[in-house]
Amino acid sequence: MKKYISILTILLVTTPIAIGAQERKKDTIGTEVINVVKSYTPTVSDAFKIKSSPEIDTNDINIKKPISYSIFSIPVASTFTPNKGKAKVLKVNPSPQVYDNYISAGFGNFSTPGVELFIHGNSNRYNNFGAFFNFISSKGGINNVVLDDDYFDTRLDLFYKQEERDFNWQLNAGARMQKYNWYGLPEQIVFNQTVIDAIDEQQKYTEIYVGGKMDYKDSFFQGGTVESNRFTDDAGSAEIHFLAKPKIEFPIASEYINADVRLEFLRGKFLRNYEDTDELKYSFFNIGFNPSLEILRNNLTVNLGVKLLYSSGSGSGNENQGYYYPNVTASYKLIDEVLTLYGGVTGDLHQNTFKGFADENPFVSPTLTMKRIDEQYNGFFGLKGKLASNIGYNFKASYSNERDKPLYKLNASKTSGTTIDLLGAGYEAGNSFGVVYDTIKTISGFAEVTIDFSKQLKLGGNAEFNQYDTKNEAKAWNLPALKVSAFADYNNENWFAGANIFYVGSRKDEISTPINPAVVVTVGDYVDLNLNGGYKFGEKLTVFAKVNNLLSSDYQKYTNYYVQGLQVFGGLTYKFDF
Repeated sequence: MKKYISILTILLVTTPIAIGAQERKKDTIGTEVINVVKSYTPTVSDAFKIKSSPEIDTNDINIKKPISYSIFSIPVASTFTPNKGKAKVLKVNPSPQVYDNYISAGFGNFSTPGVELFIHGNSNRYNNFGAFFNFISSKGGINNVVLDDDYFDTRLDLFYKQEERDFNWQLNAGARMQKYNWYGLPEQIVFNQTVIDAIDEQQKYTEIYVGGKMDYKDSFFQGGTVESNRFTDDAGSAEIHFLAKPKIEFPIASEYINADVRLEFLRGKFLRNYEDTDELKYSFFNIGFNPSLEILRNNLTVNLGVKLLYSSGSGSGNENQGYYYPNVTASYKLIDEVLTLYGGVTGDLHQNTFKGFADENPFVSPTLTMKRIDEQYNGFFGLKGKLASNIGYNFKASYSNERDKPLYKLNASKTSGTTIDLLGAGYEAGNSFGVVYDTIKTISGFAEVTIDFSKQLKLGGNAEFNQYDTKNEAKAWNLPALKVSAFADYNNENWFAGANIFYVGSRKDEISTPINPAVVVTVGDYVDLNLNGGYKFGEKLTVFAKVNNLLSSDYQKYTNYYVQGLQVFGGLTYKFDF
């Protein structure tokens, strides 16, 4: 029995190994009878090793067997009939044609022609150039004015823009000529015809300027602006003003420091001062550095900065002096888009110029002293935001202190109205303004509200209240305590219209003559209502009309300088391309 069990065991062990290793299709072991002398005791040495590894043909493994598919379709009767498709028409408003050029011309009462022309083009996609021309004049016609009150204002502006790979630059140049008259004779003086005929009231201003700006994209030098102009008048006055403001930016830790640099030069002269025939000369050189750090933290924005300046000046008691001012502002979004609180303390050195005075008040005399405004501080606090999605507001209160702030004040008359002995120029009859300087502290309040009723209609208005505290002068001459304005604009596909109204409170001035002491006079408040509108016949042609001083208010914008009554002006605007 043990013999047969041993034979069976050997067969079970050796047969699978031989079949798996050599992959034989037919067993070659015979059926001979083996006589075992003793019981078989297998050892490790009795086993044998396979002499070679089997070879597997992977080509046969990867061959995919072809599979054929077939379906058995049965026709089904259907009564469904699809409707024919119809294209949906989308209503899209075409974008209006944008024209590069336009000309506008019109005419109004008081013999007032006006022309405005803008020409614009480019030679390639990287440049842009153009010209703007404007002219308006009037023969005057103000009630109860005995001197000429006509005027004209014409200007020409040219520009060229160029885009480079790393920066953009622009050149500007132009000229302007204005004519005004010192027609505001004081009511407190009775002038005879001889004195009136002896007054040469005409004054002309001429300006020529050239400048430009540059913007760098990726550089510590961010660019800047530069402008130089020459301003002259018919009385022999001349002024040259140069102003450059480069900007730089450099990193500190994870923040950036922005710095504005200021280089300014001013030189001018007047042939005489108001009291005698001595020549007035002045010159200033100002250099400033204004670094600032902006910190953004969630809803808080803080700007920390300081302004450092050095100014050298000559004439009218000006001295060489250094200045430094705070420049700290902050804003916090208390409720996003609804309420933002803001405030700060700033200051600056402002350079007065003859051109700046004449632009604001063209009736100044060419006998001005020139000083710098030292705005020592201006602290302010306010809140702004939206009461609703279409109602915006801005409320602000401030307190400032300014040294050498200019005030327009009537020059004393050199004639009593009956003699021309002391009258040597057309601005010496109490009909021109000089400039006096004083240290003034101002408390101000400002409020503004805008309402967007729709895309077509927008309303808004603002009010400003000022309380002045002068140091040397009796009054803050010709500065109103209250100014209010409001506007309404409507614009649809063809029609457009607008209205604005201004209210300016009363002001104080002073008049004196050779035989009468100085007397403080009150310049009354006034309301000025203006309307405008028009109709667009198409993309090119528009007709427009303007009505100024609709209430025909006979008010004084400056002391003794009354304005024209009801003014109507209308014309056409035509847009075109070359």
